[in-house]
Amino acid sequence: MWLATLLLLTVSNVFMTFAWYGHLKYKGTALWAAIFISWLIALVEYCFQVPANRIGHNAGISTAQLKTIQEVITLGVFCLFSVTYMKEPLKWNYLIGFGLVSAGALFVFAPWQK
Repeated sequence: MWLATLLLLTVSNVFMTFAWYGHLKYKGTALWAAIFISWLIALVEYCFQVPANRIGHNAGISTAQLKTIQEVITLGVFCLFSVTYMKEPLKWNYLIGFGLVSAGALFVFAPWQK
């Protein structure tokens, strides 16, 4: 169940990253159109995110752990999106900041948590 949760959360994050940031590449598009298209993309995202969280929670993953997994996946997806789609470089300070956020996730899954 962990693998299904991870895969579904990854797919959901790809859609949500496009919903949140994809419109920035099309600044000439009317704001209402960008909002509407982003909303449609987010609707698809929810079709993956809701089952991912249900499956994960039913498998014993806590909500805090699910949120942490989602955030770490988001950073990875965002890095790829930023470089490949937006054509923006990942600066060293971004990578260190993202790495520190990801390192913080270790505390959520720490063996001493129980």
